[in-house]
Amino acid sequence: MEAEHDVVEAELTLHAAGDAAGTPSYDQLAAMTAPRLVTELPGPRARAVIEADARVTSPSLPRAYPFVPARGAGTMVEDVDGNVFLDLNAAIAVCSTGHAHPKVVEAIREQAGKLLHYSASDFYLPIYGETCAALDRIAPMRADARSFLTNSGTEAVEAAIKLARHHTGRQYVIAFLGAFHGRSYGSMTLTASSAKYHEGFGPLLPGVLHAPYGADDPDRYIERVIFKRLVKPNEIAAIVVEPIQGEGGYVVPPDGWLAGLRELCDRHGILLVADEVQSGMGRTGRMWAVEHWGVEPDIVLSGKGIASGMPLGAMTARADLMTWGAGAHGSTYGGNPVACAAALATIDLIRGGLADNAAEVGGFLLAGLRELQRRQPLVRDVRGLGLMIGVEFESGEVADAVEHACFRRGALVLRAGDATIRMSPPMVIDREQAATGLSIFEEACAEVAAAGRAGA
Repeated sequence: MEAEHDVVEAELTLHAAGDAAGTPSYDQLAAMTAPRLVTELPGPRARAVIEADARVTSPSLPRAYPFVPARGAGTMVEDVDGNVFLDLNAAIAVCSTGHAHPKVVEAIREQAGKLLHYSASDFYLPIYGETCAALDRIAPMRADARSFLTNSGTEAVEAAIKLARHHTGRQYVIAFLGAFHGRSYGSMTLTASSAKYHEGFGPLLPGVLHAPYGADDPDRYIERVIFKRLVKPNEIAAIVVEPIQGEGGYVVPPDGWLAGLRELCDRHGILLVADEVQSGMGRTGRMWAVEHWGVEPDIVLSGKGIASGMPLGAMTARADLMTWGAGAHGSTYGGNPVACAAALATIDLIRGGLADNAAEVGGFLLAGLRELQRRQPLVRDVRGLGLMIGVEFESGEVADAVEHACFRRGALVLRAGDATIRMSPPMVIDREQAATGLSIFEEACAEVAAAGRAGA
């Protein structure tokens, strides 16, 4: 009870911070182009929240650095102490339309005033069908499509595994080294970005095989090893692939590689599942990353940015694959009406210009980072599409040091893969904010390089 009281006290402190005199309005906060730090980091209120949190939350939560957000507007986020940060990770590529976009907030408020919840598994929610129709219209396949709504990306992956096995009557699924598909059992088994996600949780889902990804697969491992040595292709239900790997380090495959997977699947009656939970919803400058290579999956998975921060995911499949019957799959909360309202507003905003902005500002960021690479020897590679950009360093320790140096300067970035920092800001970011991000990032790189020279 004492720990619970501490959390309540910390939350009251947070609200008091938001009411302080001089707090910028939403429009003022969204219009800011640079961080504004007014306390040490973390500040006193942030420290109080962190201390209370440590007594009541699961220690499994990884927590990157001591950031305690209170409110956000566009690309800027204010913490509980009144420090304003430039958000270059969008809460792990989730806040696609920016923090608290007025049109998304209004859609949520309107729906919340009508109906908070009724299960679409057992009854007919109009907004559930509207959201599925919207997803079906934008799906990256020419054939008619149908959608199943979930609470998260990992649930969409689980649904895809079930549908693929059910439709094909086959049991095996191929995923890729470096992949991240989620933390529930099926998606965790597909994940191969780090052994820590599997440690202590075996046995995992049977029937899952892994192959090298992209440029790491120059000799057609699936055909040469899996089909020849392990499992015949007529036993493979699906190949599940991230068109651009996310947690594995924002890895972009070489041109032609995804098309090769599509041809392989067609040849053997295997379903191609595109996990676009992180790369989809306009982040790469197109609605779906697979569209950059002209590849049509059989099933596409979405999550993260689909509803601007509300919990929603989706599995969208060719209609002819949806051969399972009533009760074969369902979800109590999946497709919650409030989350659906946020998704419909989000899709409208992405189609209405945010995907184009991701392409334009993403190109500016990518060019700026490549220029920075020439000046900063710590940077080994810069890669990406749109606002899904990875900056790779010589080691994980260096990447972590740069991440924390950015935080101390008021920019929020996040590690991915072995030694990569991802930049995945809200798609409302403008050039001036992006230029600030580049400047801060270079300062952080220079600081870490100087510390390394001093310690040598």
